[in-house]
Amino acid sequence: MVVAPSAVPTLSAGAYRAPAKVFHWLTAALVLSTIPAGQLMVRKGLDRPLQDALFIYHKNIGMVILGVVLLRLVYRIRHPPPPLPPSVPVWQRRVAGLTHEALYLLLIVQAVSGYIRVKAGGFPIEWLDAWGIPSPVPRSGGLADAAQAVHRWNRLLLIALIALHIGAALFHAVVLRDGVFQRMWPTFRRR
Repeated sequence: MVVAPSAVPTLSAGAYRAPAKVFHWLTAALVLSTIPAGQLMVRKGLDRPLQDALFIYHKNIGMVILGVVLLRLVYRIRHPPPPLPPSVPVWQRRVAGLTHEALYLLLIVQAVSGYIRVKAGGFPIEWLDAWGIPSPVPRSGGLADAAQAVHRWNRLLLIALIALHIGAALFHAVVLRDGVFQRMWPTFRRR
């Protein structure tokens, strides 16, 4: 979505609004907690109660992530991000834009493929089931296997893109010190 420069509200020092920061850091915390949980829960020989707890956590937080990402997208459409500082080269602006779009896409694919894998495999997603939300996904071993493959490969792309995103943020914060990182960093006011 292209927004005319005059329609983009100006923010002090190009900082993101508080809701955008909350969405960003909440998404980051949830995603970064599900990655190790997902890695650990499939290990052979893991204590069964711990494995079950990790599966429950991973499945349910995956649905929370999907909801947060969808809300975040709606917010971002209604409130476009502030412009990058003029010191950021055009190619970096393009890469940043593509990276953010890819992160949204991969997060949605990851959550949807996980949901399909679980439901097609005949397993519960406890929070959704407790609310009585019916599954639109039929039970199917072939569909569960296909969704599991998408989930597995997409995970690798997502982890690589997250690492790139974190690396770029740290580069701007530590090396360039150009204010790009501070745009998303939470601000705490003293009373």
